[in-house]
Amino acid sequence: MSEGERKLADSRGKFVQVVENGRKLNDVEWIPGRILLSNKRLVLASNEGKKTISLADVRSVKTRQNVNEAIANVSGYVSIQTGRDVLLLSPADVEGFAAEIYSARLDQQVVLAKHPAVKGGVVQDAAWEKARIKVGEDSVELAISSGQFVEIHLDDVGTIAETERSVFEKERSVLEVEHAIDGTSVKTYLSGSASDCAILASLLRSGDQHVESDVELSDDELEVLMALYSGVSPFEIPDFVGLDVEDVEDIFEALAEQGVVRKKRTRREVGLKPRGRSIASEVIADQ
Repeated sequence: MSEGERKLADSRGKFVQVVENGRKLNDVEWIPGRILLSNKRLVLASNEGKKTISLADVRSVKTRQNVNEAIANVSGYVSIQTGRDVLLLSPADVEGFAAEIYSARLDQQVVLAKHPAVKGGVVQDAAWEKARIKVGEDSVELAISSGQFVEIHLDDVGTIAETERSVFEKERSVLEVEHAIDGTSVKTYLSGSASDCAILASLLRSGDQHVESDVELSDDELEVLMALYSGVSPFEIPDFVGLDVEDVEDIFEALAEQGVVRKKRTRREVGLKPRGRSIASEVIADQ
């Protein structure tokens, strides 16, 4: 290994390339071999030779479990995208291996952050600052240069928009990440190289990749949801929207059944889930 390189994982397993230069490959088969990961590269070794992939080139990491496709006659696999190529890896510990790749690729990486860029649907006067990334067990942690510490829980991420914005008078890749802090919806903007943003978006989507907002809500349900999104306490909702306490509790029950809010231990206390925040943000965007 080169200077400063250290081994993170070494597993027997299988691997196969399914896309080459943007073209899907047919009649591919799993190749048994050894899968090695360091803090700088991924090495796939078999009787057919050795393939080395620089972690700097990895743009996306996804895991799949208990799949039934013919190519996926394994209990699970990790999908790796590098440029226009896609490889599937099936190590002994799929989730653990994916986590190691994310950590190796993103830990201690410095990006630009604007936090909070939006809070409760209201644009904030936050400035772009440098932030250092730390990949936690179920979160992305940001140590911002001004002293702020932001923890984005993967299972509480709502929408992620990948766009370009003017940052310090230069067009840069930007992620607009919607999540919650103390029950209030916020958006944190993150900017870095195109490859850094791509892999970071892949990680942030790994907690809940199916946040949908196509839920039919009544006018009263939508009014309650928007109040929660704006930061109104669940206990103050009846007075805020002009409904009886019993009616609001029935609405809380209906929203919970549709996966829009989560119940907390205290009676009448709820918090928006990613789906609920996604619905509210779409309503604001349409106004």
